[in-house]
Amino acid sequence: MKANLQKIRKKRVYAEDFKKEIVSIFESGKLSVLQLEKLYNVNNTLIYRWIYKYSKFNEIGSRVVEMKTSSINKLKELETRLKELERIVGQKQIKIDYLEKLIEIADKELGTDIKKNSNTKLFNGLNNTEKK
Repeated sequence: MKANLQKIRKKRVYAEDFKKEIVSIFESGKLSVLQLEKLYNVNNTLIYRWIYKYSKFNEIGSRVVEMKTSSINKLKELETRLKELERIVGQKQIKIDYLEKLIEIADKELGTDIKKNSNTKLFNGLNNTEKK
Protein backbone atom coordinates (compact mmCIF):
# COMPACT_ATOMS: atom_id res chain seq x y z
CA MET A 1 0.00 0.00 0.00
CA LYS A 2 1.13 3.49 -0.80
CA ALA A 3 0.95 6.07 1.85
CA ASN A 4 -1.17 9.09 1.16
CA LEU A 5 1.50 11.75 0.93
CA GLN A 6 0.48 15.35 0.71
CA LYS A 7 2.68 18.06 -0.57
CA ILE A 8 4.21 19.70 2.44
CA ARG A 9 4.60 23.45 2.29
CA LYS A 10 7.59 24.82 4.01
CA LYS A 11 7.21 28.27 5.43
CA ARG A 12 10.36 30.29 5.64
CA VAL A 13 10.82 32.74 8.45
CA TYR A 14 13.37 35.48 7.91
CA ALA A 15 15.11 37.37 10.68
CA GLU A 16 14.36 41.07 10.97
CA ASP A 17 18.06 41.90 10.61
CA PHE A 18 18.16 39.98 7.32
CA LYS A 19 15.12 41.89 6.04
CA LYS A 20 16.68 45.22 6.98
CA GLU A 21 19.95 44.23 5.31
CA ILE A 22 18.12 43.40 2.07
CA VAL A 23 16.33 46.77 2.20
CA SER A 24 19.59 48.64 2.84
CA ILE A 25 21.24 46.91 -0.13
CA PHE A 26 18.31 47.94 -2.31
CA GLU A 27 18.36 51.53 -1.02
CA SER A 28 22.09 51.85 -1.64
CA GLY A 29 21.46 51.07 -5.31
CA LYS A 30 23.94 48.21 -5.42
CA LEU A 31 21.33 45.65 -6.48
CA SER A 32 17.80 45.77 -7.86
CA VAL A 33 14.88 43.84 -6.44
CA LEU A 34 15.15 41.27 -9.23
CA GLN A 35 18.86 40.81 -8.55
CA LEU A 36 18.20 40.43 -4.81
CA GLU A 37 15.50 37.88 -5.58
CA LYS A 38 17.90 35.74 -7.59
CA LEU A 39 20.85 36.19 -5.24
CA TYR A 40 19.06 35.39 -1.97
CA ASN A 41 16.32 33.15 -3.43
CA VAL A 42 13.58 35.30 -1.90
CA ASN A 43 10.34 36.14 -3.68
CA ASN A 44 10.25 39.72 -4.98
CA THR A 45 6.85 40.40 -3.37
CA LEU A 46 8.43 39.71 0.01
CA ILE A 47 11.27 42.08 -0.78
CA TYR A 48 8.78 44.80 -1.75
CA ARG A 49 6.90 44.26 1.52
CA TRP A 50 10.13 44.64 3.43
CA ILE A 51 10.91 47.83 1.53
CA TYR A 52 7.50 49.25 2.46
CA LYS A 53 8.01 48.27 6.06
CA TYR A 54 11.70 49.05 6.72
CA SER A 55 12.72 51.63 4.12
CA LYS A 56 13.96 54.97 5.40
CA PHE A 57 12.86 56.73 2.22
CA ASN A 58 9.42 55.20 1.80
CA GLU A 59 6.60 57.62 2.58
CA ILE A 60 3.19 56.53 3.76
CA GLY A 61 0.85 56.13 0.81
CA SER A 62 3.60 55.95 -1.80
CA ARG A 63 4.50 52.90 -3.79
CA VAL A 64 7.91 51.64 -4.87
CA VAL A 65 7.93 50.43 -8.44
CA GLU A 66 11.06 49.14 -10.07
CA MET A 67 11.14 48.49 -13.77
CA LYS A 68 12.72 45.34 -15.12
CA THR A 69 15.26 47.32 -17.11
CA SER A 70 17.93 48.50 -14.80
CA SER A 71 18.21 52.14 -13.93
CA ILE A 72 21.79 52.13 -15.19
CA ASN A 73 20.67 51.24 -18.71
CA LYS A 74 17.98 53.90 -18.56
CA LEU A 75 20.55 56.46 -17.42
CA LYS A 76 22.86 55.54 -20.31
CA GLU A 77 19.98 55.89 -22.78
CA LEU A 78 19.13 59.32 -21.36
CA GLU A 79 22.78 60.41 -21.59
CA THR A 80 23.00 59.36 -25.26
CA ARG A 81 19.71 61.17 -25.96
CA LEU A 82 21.08 64.28 -24.23
CA LYS A 83 24.26 64.17 -26.33
CA GLU A 84 22.19 63.82 -29.51
CA LEU A 85 20.00 66.80 -28.55
CA GLU A 86 23.08 68.89 -27.68
CA ARG A 87 24.54 68.04 -31.09
CA ILE A 88 21.31 69.11 -32.83
CA VAL A 89 21.17 72.37 -30.86
CA GLY A 90 24.81 73.05 -31.80
CA GLN A 91 24.05 72.54 -35.49
CA LYS A 92 21.05 74.86 -35.26
CA GLN A 93 23.17 77.52 -33.54
CA ILE A 94 25.78 77.32 -36.30
CA LYS A 95 23.02 77.74 -38.88
CA ILE A 96 21.62 80.77 -37.00
CA ASP A 97 25.08 82.35 -36.79
CA TYR A 98 25.60 81.77 -40.51
CA LEU A 99 22.27 83.36 -41.43
CA GLU A 100 22.91 86.36 -39.17
CA LYS A 101 26.30 86.90 -40.81
CA LEU A 102 24.62 86.62 -44.21
CA ILE A 103 22.08 89.29 -43.19
CA GLU A 104 24.92 91.50 -41.92
CA ILE A 105 26.76 91.24 -45.26
CA ALA A 106 23.54 91.94 -47.17
CA ASP A 107 22.96 95.01 -44.97
CA LYS A 108 26.38 96.38 -45.95
CA GLU A 109 25.79 95.66 -49.63
CA LEU A 110 22.32 97.23 -49.76
CA GLY A 111 22.89 99.94 -47.21
CA THR A 112 19.70 99.20 -45.25
CA ASP A 113 18.99 97.39 -42.03
CA ILE A 114 17.17 94.22 -43.12
CA LYS A 115 16.47 93.00 -39.59
CA LYS A 116 14.68 96.15 -38.43
CA ASN A 117 13.24 97.41 -41.70
CA SER A 118 10.66 95.12 -43.20
CA ASN A 119 9.86 97.63 -45.96
CA THR A 120 13.16 97.24 -47.78
CA LYS A 121 13.30 97.57 -51.52
CA LEU A 122 13.84 94.38 -53.42
CA PHE A 123 17.30 94.04 -54.81
CA ASN A 124 17.30 92.85 -58.41
CA GLY A 125 21.06 92.67 -58.71
CA LEU A 126 21.36 95.64 -61.08
CA ASN A 127 22.67 99.05 -60.16
CA ASN A 128 19.89 101.51 -59.61
CA THR A 129 19.64 104.00 -62.43
CA GLU A 130 17.81 107.22 -62.10
CA LYS A 131 14.65 107.60 -64.12
CA LYS A 132 14.55 110.42 -66.63
